[in-house]
Amino acid sequence: MKTLLYSIILIAGIGMAQAQDFNKQLSTARTAYSAKKLEESRFAMQQMMQELDIIAGKEVLKLLPAKLEALNSNSANDNVGGASGFAGVVIHRDYGTGAKTAEVDIIGNSPLMASINAILSLPFVASSGGNQKVIKLEGYKALLKKNTDAETNKTSYEIQLPLNSSLLTLKAENSTEDEIKRFAASIPVAQLAKTLQ
Repeated sequence: MKTLLYSIILIAGIGMAQAQDFNKQLSTARTAYSAKKLEESRFAMQQMMQELDIIAGKEVLKLLPAKLEALNSNSANDNVGGASGFAGVVIHRDYGTGAKTAEVDIIGNSPLMASINAILSLPFVASSGGNQKVIKLEGYKALLKKNTDAETNKTSYEIQLPLNSSLLTLKAENSTEDEIKRFAASIPVAQLAKTLQ
């Protein structure tokens, strides 16, 4: 147990030693562990891991494109947050203003992963109803959904792409299927999958 704790602390410490909150939590975990306050040490390590998720999420944001065709990113709205206990890190970036917008959300340890993977493994289920189908992005299977608002008759599309244990969702308002596919093609899927491991 002791070597496992030190290994986790060492690996985490090497990766992001410059983050102040991380170092504070690391110090708290060590102090609590030395004092045999295991619950406090465990809590500090959870906080430390959440901080690591946020740091990694900020690196993922750097991989997302600054533009999706003519839609510029709204970097002021970029957000990385932890959802400790429910899901992993939540990464958000949106594009465009007005009627034509798009957004990318990446959720680590998403609770939707099981249902999306089930749909992707059974393509006849995905294609039933005509509002969704399975597509491929850089060799990865994704679910493309069409949504039509009954009141406004506006169409939006959504792509859900499992990457390891994270779920990438791309939504585009007032778009066409071809547009959202072009948007998705500008996202470095393979690079994201590697970073999200």
